[in-house]
Amino acid sequence: MERRSVRFDHLIKMTDDAGILEHGFGTIPRRNEGYSTDDQARALWVCLEWIKHCNPENQQQLERLAEVYIAFLLWAQKADGHFHNNFAYDRSKEPEMPSDDCLGRCLWACAKAMTAAPAPSFAMVAESIFHKALPQVDHLRYPRGWAYSIAAFGELHRAGYDIDLTARIQDLAERLSALYRRNSAPGWSWFESEITYSNAVLPWGMLWAHEMLKRTDLLDIALNSLDFLIGLSQNEAGQIRPVGSQGWCRPGYRALWDQQPIDVMKLALASAKAYELTNMHKYKSTVKKCRDWFYGGNDLGVPMVNERDGSCCDGLSADGPNKNCGAEAVISYLMTEAIYEEWIQHEAQLVIIQ
Repeated sequence: MERRSVRFDHLIKMTDDAGILEHGFGTIPRRNEGYSTDDQARALWVCLEWIKHCNPENQQQLERLAEVYIAFLLWAQKADGHFHNNFAYDRSKEPEMPSDDCLGRCLWACAKAMTAAPAPSFAMVAESIFHKALPQVDHLRYPRGWAYSIAAFGELHRAGYDIDLTARIQDLAERLSALYRRNSAPGWSWFESEITYSNAVLPWGMLWAHEMLKRTDLLDIALNSLDFLIGLSQNEAGQIRPVGSQGWCRPGYRALWDQQPIDVMKLALASAKAYELTNMHKYKSTVKKCRDWFYGGNDLGVPMVNERDGSCCDGLSADGPNKNCGAEAVISYLMTEAIYEEWIQHEAQLVIIQ
């Protein structure tokens, strides 16, 4: 397993004293586009993953960034526990409807912080945010919010946290199962009538549910849907080709462009979880292909990442990479690398043990 040079310069550049800015013009932060709480949750997560893998200098920088991101979540949380998602550069709230996805991502990021915080005070803040947000889970209406919440509860369960979330896990898993049964059909093993964005988070959530509830029906749905998505997400050469955002995918139609880094990362995430639970090599192979996508293992054979500064292009179009490098893209690249780095270090430990 080959280790690549990973730099955090662009992540640092995109972050000011409030949080990570949402968009870039090339590699320059586009301040007039403001911030999203979604991105702060993602950025917090990726920092927590890399803190345990990097050298002391980078570790210190990432701990500082993580404090900025969790402070944003604390600020963005509303009195009822939900989160305001979109903010202008002047820190004013932009008009919006509550986002299930945002709530789920924040729960997941806080769960990770509760179990992997760089300091006890950090975990205390994450726990406060998590418990304040928890009642809002009962009002979630959309499947990605359900999946993130299941994963968050699973993370706490795995870490032995003294909080019983079994009933909520069962409820959310049943909702996802019912959605799958309603929409799946011969040749369409999926939760929805279309495949749109952040798709692999749905089987990922089901994998977490199976890990906690030990139900084979949940595992069957998780693996059937993931296998279907993997099959849709490869080109003729076997490289990763995520469903394009210019039209998405439905029975009889599949968009090729614009391919999004976040969909590649989520596919790597779900495949890594599937490999963890099943030890089936095909899922490990998919993770490697997802990583390769960022370095040129894609439809155009072009790198999406600048390894000199750690920036990542926002998408892949028919005429090449989108030269803008925003928050979602760099986080997706760094998270995919973190998944791979975890495996590199795990295999190195196995060699030492042997």
